[in-house]
This record gives sequence, structure tokens and C-alpha cells, in this order.
Amino acid sequence: MLIENKILPKRISDLYEDLIDSSYQKISLKEKKVIYQSLVIAYNGHDGQTRKSGEPYIHHPIEVAKIVAKDIGLDYISIASALLHDVVEDTDVTFKDLNESVGNEISRIVNGLTKISTLKKNEDYSIQAENYRRMLLTLHKDIRVILIKTADRLHNMRTIDFLSKAKQEQMASESLYIYAPLAHRVGLYNIKNELEDLSLRILETRKYNLIKNKIDKEFVNQEKYVESFKKLINNSLDDQKIKYSIIGRNKSIYSIHNKIQKKNISFDEVYDRFAIRIIYKSTPKNEKFIAWKIYSIITDHFTSNPTRLRDWITLPKTNGYEALHITVVGPKNKWVEIQIRSERMDEIAEKGYAAHYGYKHSESKKNEVDLWLNKLQEALTHDNEHAIDFVEDFKLNFYSKEIYVFTPKGDLKSLKSGSTALDFAFHVHTGIGIKTRGARVNGKLVPLSHTLKSGDQVDIITSENVKPNVNWLNFVETSKAKSKIKSSINEEKNRISMEGKEILERKLRQLKIKLDDKVSGQMMKFFKINASNDLFYKIGIGSIDNKKIKSFASDYNSYIGYFKRRIGSNNKANKKLDSTDFIKFDKLVFGKEKELLEYSIASCCNPIPGDKVFGFISVKDGIKVHRQDCPNSISLRSNYAYRIISANWIDSDNHEFNAQIEINGIDDIGLINNITSLISNSMNVNMNKISFETNDGTFSGFVSVEVKNKVILNKLLKKLKSIEGIEKVSRK
Repeated sequence: MLIENKILPKRISDLYEDLIDSSYQKISLKEKKVIYQSLVIAYNGHDGQTRKSGEPYIHHPIEVAKIVAKDIGLDYISIASALLHDVVEDTDVTFKDLNESVGNEISRIVNGLTKISTLKKNEDYSIQAENYRRMLLTLHKDIRVILIKTADRLHNMRTIDFLSKAKQEQMASESLYIYAPLAHRVGLYNIKNELEDLSLRILETRKYNLIKNKIDKEFVNQEKYVESFKKLINNSLDDQKIKYSIIGRNKSIYSIHNKIQKKNISFDEVYDRFAIRIIYKSTPKNEKFIAWKIYSIITDHFTSNPTRLRDWITLPKTNGYEALHITVVGPKNKWVEIQIRSERMDEIAEKGYAAHYGYKHSESKKNEVDLWLNKLQEALTHDNEHAIDFVEDFKLNFYSKEIYVFTPKGDLKSLKSGSTALDFAFHVHTGIGIKTRGARVNGKLVPLSHTLKSGDQVDIITSENVKPNVNWLNFVETSKAKSKIKSSINEEKNRISMEGKEILERKLRQLKIKLDDKVSGQMMKFFKINASNDLFYKIGIGSIDNKKIKSFASDYNSYIGYFKRRIGSNNKANKKLDSTDFIKFDKLVFGKEKELLEYSIASCCNPIPGDKVFGFISVKDGIKVHRQDCPNSISLRSNYAYRIISANWIDSDNHEFNAQIEINGIDDIGLINNITSLISNSMNVNMNKISFETNDGTFSGFVSVEVKNKVILNKLLKKLKSIEGIEKVSRK
């Protein structure tokens, strides 16, 4: 099609001028013309289109371009590409049109962005996970694609209120699941924090508002605190002729929420929810020297916690982040984190490493982003790997802290903190990992489970006769190692499962039962197994033997007999039995129609009446009910939004549910008796299991109880907290 070079309406021209003015980098006249031409194409292409909010669609690409220009600080090519990121997908504009009008480079980036948005439906892959795979596959071609896509997601999250609640929850979960980790990995900390906060506002609105209100109330006091800190060190910094600025920064709402959840503490117990940042001027040559000089001045004035020193200047993070972080007892005897950065380091932290080095300077040498992208090549070429495993493998390493170890030849390798010798073997190469027989660390023979430390030199011993086994999964921390071990084990497991299925068919045939989906489903319930493949495997290895199979057959035949008698007594002798005859209805309703459907409780979070829940439709197990705050909630909503069904409790008087309570405190004679007496006598609650351990005057453990609903559980937790000697009580 012919793209007309129309003059833009004044309101759009004003937005264009604002976009140019907001650019972090200087834009030449020639570059401005490219951006203007791109805006003309976008405006004409999207003419007549509106967003859910009712505003003209063109406002969206302009806002995305502004994030790219201002918040990420990318070049004019990226700004133009952001303006055009939806035109090929949503309008009549073609890639050929873009090639002719704005050039091949912009067209190529828009092509990458369009591929991300075009979903391929495949029965074997989650649709969303396949989308993420495509997004990651574009990284090794041009990182600007992922940066623009992240900006696109940020603006969509900023305007999310106009979408349906279900769509909001899906988008928020997806943002937490993949976009925030990606932003973190390329050093876009501000965008990462905003994505997390916006997502939390949708998924946990009440908790988000509680934390935000408390932060807002503290703002004035924090400003005064920064001023009191400045007064104490200003003279010392001035004496050293250091040019600097000092500002205060709050921890993000999501980070505070995470710490509250993980450590089971209150808002007031999160002592590092606020940090002071010192940004200084320096030439590259003197950066380290001045940073440590500032560190020395601060520790002269305040007592520091040496265990909290983080030196990312000597050894920067792999996403390029550089700074010194120290924690000191500041004014009013409060612990406070101090972040020391040069202006260059601050620019990288605020705008991202890729923007600073990849496109601002004409450096020919490879930078950290290039090295990081090169490390992805092996993962990116595994096209036959399941998409969800691929995303999990990629994502789980984003937030992890790192250690640095050496090969026998002296090559430096970075690994997730907590990695073992076996993790290192798989990190070097999968072929080495699956043949690992032993390891030497610093010249000494160590177990495969040996945890590595920064500076270790690791030598892997291999053998052609070694094969991974299930125990190896206990020896590794990294997702790559776990994935490769599972893959190797599954090949053997699948072979045994096939044999087990044949054995089961033969044995059930002798007992006059035909193996089909209904029978295998009843058998899984009988043996409390979640998947048919696991059932066949247990039969294949003999853990479910002839005696147990006969026991199931007896129970199954009795069950069938009962229903035949019931149908006969109701004069329905001609009715065929189907799976609905075996449904047990609880008072939990699903979907808009509030239907009573068959379901089971997810073991990962054990929801009980009163919890906010949702249903997940599993191909093998039917509807699984999860808590809204289940650890797997974000992953499920992000990857399988189309399988999520709303669920609500309406009555639970006739049913009791399991809940596990974790208890910690100071060990004392009679304390355990006080706990069990309160649960059994005072609350009339049944206990299923109790387990406690003592260590140097403290105790910890858990109690598994049966309760009718969340109200009773909360009362029980409150009463347990009142027992003298108990420090912490929480639901697992």
C-alpha cells in the first residue's frame, strides 16, 4: 500500500514534540525526520481505532515510545520501532511498506515484535509459554525487541483498569511471571519495580493498599531522616572535594510485600524498606577509589554491619549493575541501607545496561549484555524442549544471586548461589553432567552435593557407566540441572510405565475388569496417585503388587454393586452407569452459573472454606482447587488462563478440611502439652499429625489439624499466639 505523508493534527504534533523533548539521548534533525515519518504511518494506520478506555489507539504507541525514549533511554531507531510496533499486526501496513518508508532496521525490529504477538496454537505447548519462547528467541537477534516489548507491557499495565477482571488477573500474573524478571535481567530496575507493584495492585488489592498507605504516611519522616543523615556527613564529603547528591528511595511495595510473606513478619519489622543513595561525580579512572573513600567516611560516622556489605563495583552483576551497598546504624539508631554509585553507575541502574553501552557509545568490544546473550544460545536452540520447562529454566535464574567459580583451566563461570558440584557439571555441558561420577574442589574429592563458594576451582570426574538417578535431584539447585536430570530419568520411567500398563491390563483382565480411563481414574484415587503414568510406573517397579491390585478390585466391584442395587431400587434398571454416578458434591460452586462440579483440593496450597480460591482445569485430574495466593497461582494464570475457572464457597458445615500450622518459640517444660491441650480441648479441633524439634533452647515444628472453615482456623492461630513462649504461629 502507498503510505501518505500527511500533516499530523495539532494534538498529535504536540505529543510528538513532547516525545522528542523527553528523549534521554540527543536526537539529530535527520533522526527526528525518521521518528516523525514513523508517527505519520502509525497515525494513519491506527486511524479510527480506539482502546478499551475509549481514547484513540495512537496514544498507546506514542506512550510506549516515550517509555523507550525517556525511561529506557534508547536510540531513535527504537523510538520509531515503538511507534510502529502494532501497525503490521493491526492495520493494512506491510513490512514492505516499512522497508520503503523507514528502512530495513526498523522493519526488522517491528517484525520481531509482531512475531511475539502472533500466537501459534499447539496442543503440546501452553499458548502463553510458547509466546514467551518466541519473545526470548528474538533476544540473540536484537535486544531492542525485548526492551520495546517490555515498554509495551508497562503501558498496558498502567492502563489495565479498563479491562475485565479476568483479563486483568491474567495480564498481571503474566507480568510477574516473565516481564518483571526480564526487566530485572537487563537492568531496568525502575520498570521491574513498577511492573511488580502494578501487578500486585491487581492480584492482592487489599494488601497493596495497606502497604502503600503506610509508605505514604512515612514519607515526611523519611525526608527529615535523609536531611539528618546529610548533616552528619556533608562536611566530611566536602572536605574530600567530592561532588555528590544524596537522596532517599523506598523499597518497592511488591518487595516489602514479598518480605512480609516470606518471613511472616509485619510491615514495621521490614527494617530495610527505605534506603539512602549517594551519587557522586567521577572520571572512570577514579570511580572505585572515590566509592571506597565514601564508604570509609560513612563507616567512620556510623557502625556498619559487615555481613551486609555488597561489593558490585569490584565484580558487577551480570546485568551490568555496579554499586557499593552497606547497612549501618544511622541517625536515631535505625538500620539503614546506603547505596554508593557514580553518575555512570546510576545511569546504568536507572536506564539499563543495554541502553547505556549497546546504543549510546560506539564501542566495538563486547559488553556484559553481549556476553549474557551469548550464554543464552544453547538454551535458545533447544526447540524440542517443552515451552513451559524452557520458560521456567530461563526465569528461575533471573532473580538468583550469583557465585563465581573456576574451571581447572582457570575460566571463570557464574552460577546461582547455593549451586553444587553437580550443578557446575551441568552448567559446563549437559554431556558432562549426565556422566558425572565425582568432583574435586580446590584439589580435594567432594560429594556431588557439595555446595560451592565464590573462588572455588572445580574439576569434574566423568564415567561412561554413570546414569542420573532420582537422588541426583536432591543434589542440585539450578533449574537447568534439574531439567536435564528429569529428562534423563523420564526416558527410563516412560519405558517402565509402558511395561507397568501392560502388566496391569493383564492382571485386571484376570479379575474380570477392563482397564479404561474410568477404571484408571478410580485406581488413582484408591492409591492416592495424581497421574496415570505414575500409577503404571509403580506397578512396573512392583511397589503396587498383586495383593494391592486385588484389594482395589474388591473395593471397585463392591462400589459397582452398590450403584447397581441403587439404580434397580429406583426402577432405573436400564440406565447406564457413567462417571457422574461417582461424583461427590461439596459446597463449592464454579463459574458464572454457580455450578456444583466434581473437584479435588490442590496439595500445593490446601485451601479450606473461607479462602479465596479458583479452579484449574487439568487434563488428567479434572478441576483442582487452588488458593488465590497459592505459590503456583501466577504460573498457572500466566500459562493456562484459558483453563482457569472462578470458584466460590457457599457452605461447608458438613465437611472438615486439613490445615497445617507452623509454630516456633522458646522451649519450656510443658509447652507442647499446652499447645495440644488448647487445640484438642479448648477449640475442639482434631489433630492429624504433630512434629516438633528442639535446638539450644528453641523449638520449631508443625501441627496438622482438621477445621471446618477459615474463621475457626484464624481463632485457633490467635489463641496459639497467646501461649507464653510461642514467638511465631503461621499457616503453611
